Amino acid sequence: MPSDPPFAAISPVLAAALERRGFSTLTPIQQAVLDPAHQGRDLRLFSQTGSGKTVAVGLVLAPELERVVAERAPAGPSGAATPAVILIAPTRELAAQLARELTWLFEPLGLTVCSVTGGTSYIQEVRALRRGPLVVVGTPGRLLDHLERRSIDPSRVVAAVLDEADQMLDLGFRDDLEAILGKFPEGRRTHLIAATFSREVRALADRYQRDAVAVEGTSLGEANVDIVHVAHLVRPSERDAVIINLLLLAPGERALIFARTREGTAELADRLADAGFSALSLSGELEQRERTRTLDAFRSGKVTTLVATDVAARGLDINDVGRVIHADPPSDPDTFIHRSGRTGRAGRKGTSVILVPPAAREHVLRLLRHARAKFTWAPAPTPEDVLREADARLRAELAAPPAEPPEPRLRALAEQLLAELDPTALVATLLARARHTGVTTPLPVTPLALPAAAPSPGPRFRDAAGPRFRDAAGPRGRDAAGPHSREAGEPRGREAGGPHPYAPEGARPRGRDADGPQRSFVPFRVTWGGRHGADPRRLLALVCRRGNISSDQIGAIHIGERMSTVEVAAPAAPEFAELAARPDTRDPRIKIEPMVGVPALGPEPRLARRPGPPAAAGAGTAPPRRRIVNPVPR
Repeated sequence: MPSDPPFAAISPVLAAALERRGFSTLTPIQQAVLDPAHQGRDLRLFSQTGSGKTVAVGLVLAPELERVVAERAPAGPSGAATPAVILIAPTRELAAQLARELTWLFEPLGLTVCSVTGGTSYIQEVRALRRGPLVVVGTPGRLLDHLERRSIDPSRVVAAVLDEADQMLDLGFRDDLEAILGKFPEGRRTHLIAATFSREVRALADRYQRDAVAVEGTSLGEANVDIVHVAHLVRPSERDAVIINLLLLAPGERALIFARTREGTAELADRLADAGFSALSLSGELEQRERTRTLDAFRSGKVTTLVATDVAARGLDINDVGRVIHADPPSDPDTFIHRSGRTGRAGRKGTSVILVPPAAREHVLRLLRHARAKFTWAPAPTPEDVLREADARLRAELAAPPAEPPEPRLRALAEQLLAELDPTALVATLLARARHTGVTTPLPVTPLALPAAAPSPGPRFRDAAGPRFRDAAGPRGRDAAGPHSREAGEPRGREAGGPHPYAPEGARPRGRDADGPQRSFVPFRVTWGGRHGADPRRLLALVCRRGNISSDQIGAIHIGERMSTVEVAAPAAPEFAELAARPDTRDPRIKIEPMVGVPALGPEPRLARRPGPPAAAGAGTAPPRRRIVNPVPR
């Protein structure tokens, strides 16, 4: 079967599979991996989201798989699977998406693909593995379980693939990845797929790859040109009203909304459902069966609005998401790029809308500049905007030629009604009953003064020094998230003494109580230091999850070589100490304990007070800011 020129570099069998799937050409990243100069080398694949990286890595793996398929035994000792390729993904959804894509690509070669992820039946996975799949895709925790229980024999692995390597490191999977890769044969190839290339990703790649070459479909960190970015300045109290108006502007369009926490996704989805929208939430607290059902409903169009956390939406591959709405601003440029990349996929156009509280404006401006996103400030849509758009949409629909002529009965009824009634009153009555403005009434919003112009894009956020946003909290752990984890970051992004970027307008600087005095803090020791991967962002996420606490109750963070310290606001310290001391299956080796006594749990904290000016006679003395005695050195 002759191949089109774009498919000339791949086997006719794979070319036929691509054509059946609707491919007429290859994307830049897919073309780049086929360069003869890359044959036999470990690859570092970088390209924007939605650019076809999964098929690209499949094209890289296919020749090696074809070489080993003839001599491969169906199973190893004791019925263990002996895969030739193992792909590792950070989330269940991404692993499932990888398995689906590789299944149709490799099916003509007679290869089977098996997926193993947390939250699914272990026994069913063992049965699938005993059928001898040549390709296994899984999440780090579940893959390591199968390797340790010997249901997967890694002795014949010829290639390993780390997909979304940057995200896996951000999620705290470094130990699992090192344990998995350490079980593979020395001579295997190791390919790495990432959308961003931080210092941590570079260190991992340098350790496990040999003769590596970087392959870029688009320049590293380059924004997707198929996405239009819009920023709205919005009062926090009016955020939901703006989201409702945005959805009414494009009824029926599939929209993905990002919220920072699990609780936030559920509350927002319930609010939208109560308003009449077809909306569901997606977060780590859902059981796998419910997560699958929710994603299938969104993919099929039964549900048009999905409210998700960053982790839960990672790996979503739904081509016709028309709009991404950042209900809560992302914590860093990389998160913004990954969120926005859920739209504008496979050559389709999309819109990314970020809702910016006034207190977070400077944070978002820096974020967008470092992400190199060309964006436009625009007023938040008002009820007048929604109604005007609905009227224009209806006029266009009525002016278009009908697909089929109206039934004679309806035409006769129309003529009768026009003869008997006032035409204007008749049409107005029909419009009111048609509810052409949407499922609910648009809500009023307060117009806010916008910045004069968007800043020009600056240098890429990531560089050799790694992340610069010091206080960006993010999710950590294994495949299943705990009940109190905060799945998305909540950056503080403030100057010393400045307000929290997401605080309501008029809020006092963080660290002061409502009446003005500075708040006292209690130091806690965390048995996790920089030698084992701790940084302020990851440490903040850990303590917020373990202690069910928000980041605005955290004070100074100090990272030591083997141990760190975190300050917790004194009023929240007793409950934090109790929750953080509980055994944690995700990080069993990390212990969090107070360095001194905690109010209501022990003696008053032994903290040194900073000297201050003497108080005037009879005047009340504000409690001074406390500092840690003998803090862990940096």
